[in-house]
Amino acid sequence: MRLRLPRWAAVTAALTVLAGAGTWTAVASDDPPPVHRADRTLDVDGVRLDTSYFTGDGDGRRPAVLLGHGFGGSKDDVRAQAEGLARDGYAVLTWSARGFGASTGEIGLNDPDHEVKDVSRLIDWLADRPEVLLDEAGDPRVGVSGASYGGAISLLAAGHDPRVDAIAPRITYWNLADALFPDGVFKKLWAGIFFSAGNGAGPGPGAGEAPATGEAPAVRDGKAAAKVPACGRFSAELCALYQRVAVSGKPDAAARALLEARSPSAVGDRIKVPALLVQGQADSLFTLAQSDAAARTLAANGAPVAVDWTSGGHDGGDQETERVERRVGAWFDRWLKRDASADTGPAFRVSRTGGVDSTNGRATLRAATADRYPGLASGATALALAGPPQTFANPPGGAPPAVSAVPGLGGGLSGLSSLGVGLSLDFPGQHARFDAKPQTGAVRITGAPTVRVRVASTAADGSAVLFAKVYDVGPDGRQQVLPAQLVAPVRVEDARAGRDVTLTLPAIDHEVEAGHRLRLVVAATDLGYASPAAPAAYTVAVRGPLTVPTAPGLATQAAALPWWVWGLPLIGLAVAVALLLTARRRTAAPAPDPELAPVPLQITGLSKKYKGGERYSVKDLSFRVEQGQVLGLLGPNGAGKTTTLRMLMGLIAPDEGEIRVFGQAIRPGAPVLSRVGAFVEGAGFLPHLSGRENLDLYWKATGRPAEDAHVDEALRIANLGGALERAVRTYSQGMRQRLALAQAMLGLPDLLILDEPTNGLDPPQIREMREVMIRYAAGGRTVIVSSHLLAEVEQSCTHLVVMDRGQLVQAGPVAEITGSGDTLLVTLAERTPDGTPVPPVPDALVEKIGALPGVGSAARTDGGLLVRLDGADATALIGELVRLDVPLTGVGPHRRLEDAFLTLIGGGAA
Repeated sequence: MRLRLPRWAAVTAALTVLAGAGTWTAVASDDPPPVHRADRTLDVDGVRLDTSYFTGDGDGRRPAVLLGHGFGGSKDDVRAQAEGLARDGYAVLTWSARGFGASTGEIGLNDPDHEVKDVSRLIDWLADRPEVLLDEAGDPRVGVSGASYGGAISLLAAGHDPRVDAIAPRITYWNLADALFPDGVFKKLWAGIFFSAGNGAGPGPGAGEAPATGEAPAVRDGKAAAKVPACGRFSAELCALYQRVAVSGKPDAAARALLEARSPSAVGDRIKVPALLVQGQADSLFTLAQSDAAARTLAANGAPVAVDWTSGGHDGGDQETERVERRVGAWFDRWLKRDASADTGPAFRVSRTGGVDSTNGRATLRAATADRYPGLASGATALALAGPPQTFANPPGGAPPAVSAVPGLGGGLSGLSSLGVGLSLDFPGQHARFDAKPQTGAVRITGAPTVRVRVASTAADGSAVLFAKVYDVGPDGRQQVLPAQLVAPVRVEDARAGRDVTLTLPAIDHEVEAGHRLRLVVAATDLGYASPAAPAAYTVAVRGPLTVPTAPGLATQAAALPWWVWGLPLIGLAVAVALLLTARRRTAAPAPDPELAPVPLQITGLSKKYKGGERYSVKDLSFRVEQGQVLGLLGPNGAGKTTTLRMLMGLIAPDEGEIRVFGQAIRPGAPVLSRVGAFVEGAGFLPHLSGRENLDLYWKATGRPAEDAHVDEALRIANLGGALERAVRTYSQGMRQRLALAQAMLGLPDLLILDEPTNGLDPPQIREMREVMIRYAAGGRTVIVSSHLLAEVEQSCTHLVVMDRGQLVQAGPVAEITGSGDTLLVTLAERTPDGTPVPPVPDALVEKIGALPGVGSAARTDGGLLVRLDGADATALIGELVRLDVPLTGVGPHRRLEDAFLTLIGGGAA
């Protein structure tokens, strides 16, 4: 049983005391200004919540934003978005929900008495921050956003706490009971994934909590029942709910009531703040119907509402993360900063597949917009269906099941359904089908089709569980695609004598081309749902047309012919004339330097300022890389590493200085860049294609001859083996990284640039990546790797360049830097001869040592102090340390790269 503090003041006081335990750190990328992060553990009702607080530079108060994470994740998942919002002038608080990340407590699926109250406590804490803008005492100007689980908490927070001023929930639910038990059918596959993700999600129970192992009491109708096996970090009542429904295969009233009470729909009439509702089209978990119900309720409350249907979703696909986060930022600019000029976008936007990008093989997206949300039934068009009444079987045990969406597998294909790619399977004798006539012109369906059918069942209780879907069938009558891989389940009761029901099909945005026709399929089974185990026969007959919504108010970006199409020839002529007139005034590119032709890289006096400022991200940087070297580029966050690499790859131009690769000056599009390969932040691959097919597609996009690719040699170095012929969706993270590296090595570039190539890899995979880099350089080529893993750099690199605050600190062979006699390890006594503990050396004394004559710097490390000499010798240093009463036990050279690095940058973090 959890203890609850009785008064808000007590909770606020407790959080304020704990706030002092946080540690401020600077989080900086190479281009933008730094962001400050404070990590704290807040005690809420005996549960420890792990939080991070982000602020940017600048004075004055600012609005606040709370960012929630998805189910099974933690606060770390939203760190990048938090940093971006902080740079844009917000105070941002992230947290790991109960039972996730480093937070303790049990998972309550956004229980109003626990997770939702946690958010109110976080708002209390924000109200006490001096940099947070207040509407009145105790009421900060605050918005809440998050995806999935975090999206639901933003809606719930707005319904329970009147201090929330704006929300931006993404791919989330409005009614969790409707999502997991649609029309009374158990969504068993997704529910199983939910409860599997909750197993072991947190670090363990908090103080005073029962451990989440052994058995937990089942709770039904408020009373303890028989014991059931515990479900990881879930609360006992949720554990009992899942066990009960999973065994019976049918949700009961108590299960529905429990999930509905923890759903935003339970407090929908109280949510009256501006809401940006972002929902995914590739989503069999939380469908478009969930955001539709939210939009209709909030609009009826008088709240400003915008709806955005993205291409991706829980099933995968393109999540459009950058675009969506920009729109969330603009939404908060309008409603939190009260910036009336902020462009919050249209009232309704839907992403549509516009073809395939020939350069990378990815589906391209374009937008359709409207100045009002059309709902799911706008512009209804009736299509007659043909076919007699049909009888089919529900097989014993509900197996084998039909296949529609498969979580984690079908999402990449669902986004390409308009291109004729899809995954679906219906077994003969287990479904009925009814066809419409071929379309004489293209029809765009936007919304949820409906159809009225008559259903009869031979089941003992007269019920039937059916799964309805609408296929897009090609002109040959055989090729069919299931838009977004979605199916609508329905439970029909009392159907022994036949019963008429209206089927509402999944909401989609899909174009049916001329010559294609729609096919209604009603099946007895589906892989994602629970079907009755008892065999039965169902008879289905259509009772009316298939009604499809067309949302006529939508305007697609490419619908009208833009002015620049007909003006393009004139523009081209004008540009050509301008180039001719200014050609003599343009500065010619520097001539090649023959003496540097064999040198892979030489950087001289390189400088780059932050945009719009006077501060430097890189300043007066010079170093040289020779053939056959594996060079490690090291430095703390904000050191300028990424900016340097971007200039090296010709992506941005330096303000001063010069970069030469094999004697050629680097400019955007410089021919010598064809001798450079780069692996930066991984690569995007089409999951349904094999590794080899992805590489072939990439090389074709370069336009270079196939024989120049040297695919086999690149693959031998990357050591992918037989996995190359498998679909990329089956790859582990390590295999994906090696495939991305093989892609960077195509053409066997003489200079290979790798930015954090071991991100997300486990120790064996890191070792494999190290061996790949060493093998590549062994052929006389050169590798530059930027990494935070100092021990790994020490083992794989031959040379180092250490940067700090945009400047060069030291460059040279690894052995020289780590074994330099100029850096000494001073070991310190922990106890006096009589056993009395020796207190740590004070910070002021460490600073005094660093300021001694002939000493470059001093920093703490495990076992003592690291001191870099700058003119003094070891004997003189020992004399000074004795004079300062430093309890030293020894002085000698150090050998670890980590120690050398910390010494060089004065104790910063990589």
